[in-house]
Amino acid sequence: MITDTHTHLYSDQFKEDQLEMMQRAKDAGVSRFFIPAIDSTYTESMLQLEKDYPSNVFLMMGLHPTSVKENYKEELTKVKQWLDKKDFYAIGEIGMDLYWDKTFLEQQKDAFRTQIKWAKERKLPINIHCRDAFNEIFEVLESEKCEDLRGIFHCFTGTLEQAKQAISYNMKLGIGGVVTFKNGKIDKFLNEIDIKHIVLETDAPYLAPTPFRGKRNESAYITNIVDKLVAIYRLSYKEIAEITTQNSKEIFKI
Repeated sequence: MITDTHTHLYSDQFKEDQLEMMQRAKDAGVSRFFIPAIDSTYTESMLQLEKDYPSNVFLMMGLHPTSVKENYKEELTKVKQWLDKKDFYAIGEIGMDLYWDKTFLEQQKDAFRTQIKWAKERKLPINIHCRDAFNEIFEVLESEKCEDLRGIFHCFTGTLEQAKQAISYNMKLGIGGVVTFKNGKIDKFLNEIDIKHIVLETDAPYLAPTPFRGKRNESAYITNIVDKLVAIYRLSYKEIAEITTQNSKEIFKI
């Protein structure tokens, strides 16, 4: 059994072949799919996905940092309303993204901190999006760290030192297609990180692993990520699948 801890299966990119795409993933051994939120415009699609695949799909709720704009308070209110009326398995994806735009830096920080507090109150994990914002993310995590803080550093692309710092906040590292890239860099030090801190993800339809790089990603391609981890950790395919799925169970508590 393989767990994809981060996949946007509700994406319009899967509109034409969602059934086939899901079957390919199941045939590849992927049986659990954790679905991150972006903003309120995707909520209905997420709920429909859960309805269609109740045994396989597990939803998160949250406000993505690139959706933090002038109306972010209104969006956060919608997140809170959903958290109050329905069970979710994590709060995410949340965090900070300073790659495209720094205009809403303070608002992103506020939204991140607010959602972390909601996660701690509910004893839920968080799923962190971080792009060009490690220092800012760590600053918030440092101020919010406690026994109830846990989660996944989605699509981890940092250095060895940043990996160790993320782990110190009770975070697993979400490892996806980047580990297969020639210039991905994390493959150079990942063997220095105990595999107990690693979970698998695709971030489909984005960041397809080699040899599909540049094409639409899908959850079935997680097998290419497992193959890379087999080479890095010198463990069997089965061991990688079992250990990373167990790690995901520790985070999501299911």
